[in-house]
Parts: sequence; C-alpha cells; structure tokens
Amino acid sequence: MKNTAAQTTTKTLADLYRSIDRAQAVTISYLDEDGAESVRTIEPYDIRTTKSGRIQVRAMCRLRGEARSFFLHRITAYTCHRIAFVLDRPEATTPAGAVIVVRSAAQVVARELGRDYLPRTAVTRDTTALVA
Repeated sequence: MKNTAAQTTTKTLADLYRSIDRAQAVTISYLDEDGAESVRTIEPYDIRTTKSGRIQVRAMCRLRGEARSFFLHRITAYTCHRIAFVLDRPEATTPAGAVIVVRSAAQVVARELGRDYLPRTAVTRDTTALVA
C-alpha cells in the first residue's frame, strides 16, 4: 500500500483520478471520525472539494454495497488495483460534462482550479448581473 503521508496530495489525487478513468477499484486504509482504522475496497466515481476546502472522494464501497464519501486527509494508505468495477453507481443528479482524462499531476491541479474558479455561465459585455 502507498502511504499518503510519504507523498504529495497531488500524487494521491492523480492516482485516484486514474482509477476513475480506468474504472478500477482501490483499496484504502481509512481513519473515521473516532480514529478507528478500517480497510475498504472502493470504486471511486467522483472527487470534489467541499466548501471548507477539504477534498472528498465519492465512491461505491464494496463492504457496504452503497455510495459513501471519504475525505482525502483521512485516507492513510491506498492500493490501486487492475480489477474492474462491479457495483452500480447511483444516477447523477446533475448532467455530466465532457469527460476529462487526467494523465499527470499538473492536469489534476488544472482541473481543480478550473472547476473552482471559472465562471459557471458565459460572461459577455451585455451581462449586467455581474457588475459589482
């Protein structure tokens, strides 16, 4: 297992995004709120940044058989597998955009910055709602 304390968050994110793109399972060692450690095999399908700035991994948990959220800072170690996803993930509540294939750590950073800082709507000269 790769120890997350021994590498950068960007490297961990790149590995998780790669497992999403390849639809391959990941085994994680996870600390819950009480400090109890558990080992789970997950099928990640989304990585989000919360309003508080924490990174959240949305995944299907093979132990529970349903969707779960895991905070990246609580994942202490992980192993990326070549075994394919077997669980059906929940339907998206919002339409998905174009698929982005992440192949490097720089692309992870660019994807996060683009999602957090680019305007959600097109800004034109005629847009008066955005005037401060």
